[in-house]
Amino acid sequence: MAHTIYPACFTTRSADGVDIAGFEWRCDSPEDACLRPVVVICAATAVRCRYYARFAAFLCRNGFDVLTFDYRGIGESRPHRLRGFRAGWGDWGLHDVDAVLRYAQTGFPGQPVYAVGHSIGGFAIGLAPLNHVLKHVVTVGAQFAYWRDYEKTLRWRMFLKWHVVMPVLSHSFGYFPGARLGWLEDVPHHVVRDWSRMGPAFEHSLLSAVPAGQLKQNFAAMSGKLLAIGLTDDPFGTVAAVDRLLGYYQGASRTHLRVAPGDIGVADIGHFAFFHDRFETSLWPLALTWLRDGALPDTVPGQVIMNGFKGTI
Repeated sequence: MAHTIYPACFTTRSADGVDIAGFEWRCDSPEDACLRPVVVICAATAVRCRYYARFAAFLCRNGFDVLTFDYRGIGESRPHRLRGFRAGWGDWGLHDVDAVLRYAQTGFPGQPVYAVGHSIGGFAIGLAPLNHVLKHVVTVGAQFAYWRDYEKTLRWRMFLKWHVVMPVLSHSFGYFPGARLGWLEDVPHHVVRDWSRMGPAFEHSLLSAVPAGQLKQNFAAMSGKLLAIGLTDDPFGTVAAVDRLLGYYQGASRTHLRVAPGDIGVADIGHFAFFHDRFETSLWPLALTWLRDGALPDTVPGQVIMNGFKGTI
């Protein structure tokens, strides 16, 4: 097993001229370096890439090089002034994820490139024009926040918070002041616009200059093996929400796994806790095995509700 080293900072520039910053973990073993995959971790909305550090270190200890990064407007990639800063979900995928995938190719020459996407990160991967290089992808709670897909018992409360209060505050401040409210990180105004106005077909709701047809083609170009992990107590990542996103990955071999907290002997997991290190021995091996082998372990918690599916859902 490879040893972990402390991460180093990196910065790369997107095609539209924005600096995207993050951290890289490089295994210190030179053996088979050209065959060692590099994993790009794409964060959830309003979550800094530092949140995924322990998971990244875990992957590095198990033989992967790893990149984490912040989208424009967040954390390491935040401008000096966020008010009025123009950045939406489309920019995050079409430009930021794409830039880091390109950095993975040039900074780790010849190595296979894989990806992990949490929440909107699993959506942003599909937008990236370079996603066709990805052979193994894991998503966790990935969807694009169409409100009718939210958990039924919480749907109206979530709608009020994320589709009414959040855009009102964002309009007032010129960005969403999430940090001072305890709602994760501050977020650019256009990200809030995309979230709050998202409909059942994202390509008709996303604020983007790229035609809807091209956005869908970007998703279809990813032809690798994709594992979508959903947690049954995640009010965002319901079956309907995860499957709605998976429907766009028509070229990929898709597996959808649903895990309940009771399947691993805990009371709750929710939308964020998969990446807590308390799940290193229970949930993280699911992602590790898929990234390594493109398949689930022999025994898995939960229920597989889609397995190796290609084409239109």
